[in-house]
Amino acid sequence: MKSFAIVAVTLALSVTPAITQQPVVEQASELEIEGKFREAAGALRAAIDRATDAESNSLLFELDRLRRIRLDYSLTKEELRAQLQKCVQGLTTEEFSGWIQKDWFDGRVIDDTLRFVEVSASNLFMRHQELEPRRRPLKDQSELERRTLRTADSIQAAVVRQSTHLVLPKRFRMVMTLTVDADAVPDGAVIRAWLPVPRRLPYQQGFTIVRSSSPVLQLAPDTSAIRSAYLEQKATKGKKTVFRVEYHCTMYAVWHPLDPARVQRSPPGDPELLPYLREGPHVVFTERMRALSDSIVRDETNPMLTAKKIHDWISENILYSYAREYSTIRNISDYCLTKRYGDCGQHALLFITLCRLNGIPARWQSGWYTFPGAKTIHDWTEIYLAPYGWIPVDPDMGIFAMRYYTGLPLTERRRLRDFYFGGLEQYRMTANSDHCQTLDPPKRTLRSDTVDFQRGEVEWEGGNIYFDRYSNSLRLEEIDPM
Repeated sequence: MKSFAIVAVTLALSVTPAITQQPVVEQASELEIEGKFREAAGALRAAIDRATDAESNSLLFELDRLRRIRLDYSLTKEELRAQLQKCVQGLTTEEFSGWIQKDWFDGRVIDDTLRFVEVSASNLFMRHQELEPRRRPLKDQSELERRTLRTADSIQAAVVRQSTHLVLPKRFRMVMTLTVDADAVPDGAVIRAWLPVPRRLPYQQGFTIVRSSSPVLQLAPDTSAIRSAYLEQKATKGKKTVFRVEYHCTMYAVWHPLDPARVQRSPPGDPELLPYLREGPHVVFTERMRALSDSIVRDETNPMLTAKKIHDWISENILYSYAREYSTIRNISDYCLTKRYGDCGQHALLFITLCRLNGIPARWQSGWYTFPGAKTIHDWTEIYLAPYGWIPVDPDMGIFAMRYYTGLPLTERRRLRDFYFGGLEQYRMTANSDHCQTLDPPKRTLRSDTVDFQRGEVEWEGGNIYFDRYSNSLRLEEIDPM
């Protein structure tokens, strides 16, 4: 089996392939953009047959990337229309055709057939809120909005009252489960699994594993930028293979009442901060990104106020949209800027790119958002502001506060947006503190997600097991503090 170098999946097209394979990758990429997936796959397979193991790494990923795109763009035009007829009241043929012509959906031609992403119906309402009254059934999130604001207010009040930025701890019992489909691999084959678990942070402490479905063979260090519990189990014919890790962890709410007059420029040349000031995978200082930065920041020089301007601009100018798989996108920050929409991770990478462009250290944070009634995988960020240190910033929640929490008055929406510039609830499970990192132990095959790590990763000796062959979940309950 040809192993896969992890770095090959995370770097941009101009960096990943071996020099001798560059024309083939470029040719396949052009064919893919033109919608000629069969031709692109054929060119890549022919090149793989001629390639050495070292040369084949990028080609193997490019070939699998075509399959991943096909999985994301699963709907025909007729199937999309059938979905919309169920959830959009009074939809007409002419109206649907008009939306297609206006490019309201993520669609592309794949081998002579126009196809759309599976989440197109949900994205329609996120991108065109004027259609919300026609949604079937109607969606009422007013109570969620009020609870989110009340939680933020209680955290800020506790910080002021207690004169500390870490408050209101909650201890949780959590169960992370990853379930591989029956017969995804041959009977008796060993499946290798990585499950995300909490890393050590000031607001995340006391992690203890209680039990697991099989022995945890390796637990990444608690300071790891991508923390996982590694397990192995044999597959049984006709049965699902279930990996499970149960643990306890204490989560604190955090809020920093920032004073711009105290904020200083980061120490020049600090080796711990330099990685978070550079370009990297999906963090690219394009001319378009520079122009946007100039239009937002203008003559502001204070790092805190600069970052706040960027945060506020994103919250008021970028929409939410469920995303295709990150591994299929060449440059996520540019994608989000171009589309003017994205999901939480795409918002995070746009914010990180703009901050680094302005000399503000910024890094990825991700895991799960566990707020009652809204549990989901989630990404956000941290920025470094001297003398405060690393400060949480969640631009995605800023977008929801300003663009979607319409049941709140504007003043309250702004207050909630501002809370997420320096604050987080105690309803987070943070497994990652950087993007495009390597698992411990490393995978031998392709990563299903080359950017993030929230849903777990699995493989067997025959190759990667992709998202279409397994599912994941996180269950939690609050328990008495120790």
